[in-house]
Amino acid sequence: MSRLAVLVPGGSGQLGKDLSAVGAERDAAVRAPGSAELDVTSPGAVLEGVSQLVDQARAEGRVPVVINAAAYTAVDAAEEDEHRAFAVNADGPRVLAAVCASRRVPLLHVSTDYVFGGDGDVPYEPDTPPGPRTAYGRTKAAGEDAVLGSGARAWIVRTAWVYGVGGGNFVRTMARLASEGANPSVVDDQRGSPTWTADLASGLLELASAVTGGTAPERRVLHCTGGGETTWYEFARAVFEELGADPDRVSPCTTAEYPRPAPRPAYSVLSNAAWREAGLTPLRPWREALSAFAADPRSALVGS
Repeated sequence: MSRLAVLVPGGSGQLGKDLSAVGAERDAAVRAPGSAELDVTSPGAVLEGVSQLVDQARAEGRVPVVINAAAYTAVDAAEEDEHRAFAVNADGPRVLAAVCASRRVPLLHVSTDYVFGGDGDVPYEPDTPPGPRTAYGRTKAAGEDAVLGSGARAWIVRTAWVYGVGGGNFVRTMARLASEGANPSVVDDQRGSPTWTADLASGLLELASAVTGGTAPERRVLHCTGGGETTWYEFARAVFEELGADPDRVSPCTTAEYPRPAPRPAYSVLSNAAWREAGLTPLRPWREALSAFAADPRSALVGS
C-alpha cells in the first residue's frame, strides 16, 4: 500500500478534521489547511500548496494526492450569493485541477447529492444526468464539470447527509435540542443516507491508496455514503435514542410545513454499487455509524 502525503483544502471542516484523524491512524501524512491558509480560488496559493505537497512527498518517500474538501455549503445563503458559492464550488476546483494536472498529482474532489433534482425514487447512479434545483447544487455540478474536463487524473466522490465532529450539523443540532428538553418537529418526507465523516474519510483514503497504488477505478465518478436510507425524522429519533432521550419527543412534519429558501431534495439516496464494484469497502449502515459516533469521546454530544 502506498504511503500517502495528502493535502486537504478545506481542512478545518468536519471532513477535513476526520481526514487528519484517520490519516494519522494509517500512517498518512495529512496537511489540512483551512480557507484562511489555503484559498482554493487563488492560483498562487494553490500552486504553492501543491508544490509543497510534492516536495514533502519526495523528501519522505511518499506519494502525493489532493483530497478537496473545500466547499461553500450554506445551501440557503447560496440562493442570495450564488456568485460567492460559484467561486468556491466551481472556480476553486477548476484551479485545483489545473495545478494538479500540471504537477501530475491525483485529485479526489468531494461533491454532493444536491447535483440531482431529488425527485427520483430509486438510488441515483454516478452516471445519472445531474439536474440541480438550487444554487448550491448548480455550483457543485459546475465544479464537477471543471474537474472532469481539466485533464487532471481526478475522481469525483459524491456523498450526502454528512455529520461529524465540529461545525454545525443535523446530529449536533438534534443532540442540543434533546439536552435542552425541546420537542422538535422534523421533516418526514425527505429520504437520504446519513454519512459519518470518519467513515467517509476512511473511504476517501482507501480510494487515494487505490489511485496511487495502481488499482484506480475506471469510473471517474463514484458515490460514497452510509449504508441504507432513512428520513430526517427517523434520523432525529435515532439521535434521541442514542442520548437516552425519549424519541417520541420528536414529531414528524412535512417539507411544506418547514419552507426554506433553497428547496430540499425529497429523495437523496445515492447508489454505492459502483463503489463496491471498484473493490472499495462499503461504508457501514448509517444506524451503526451513528452509534459509533455517539460513543466517540470526540463527538461530545451530551451538552451540544
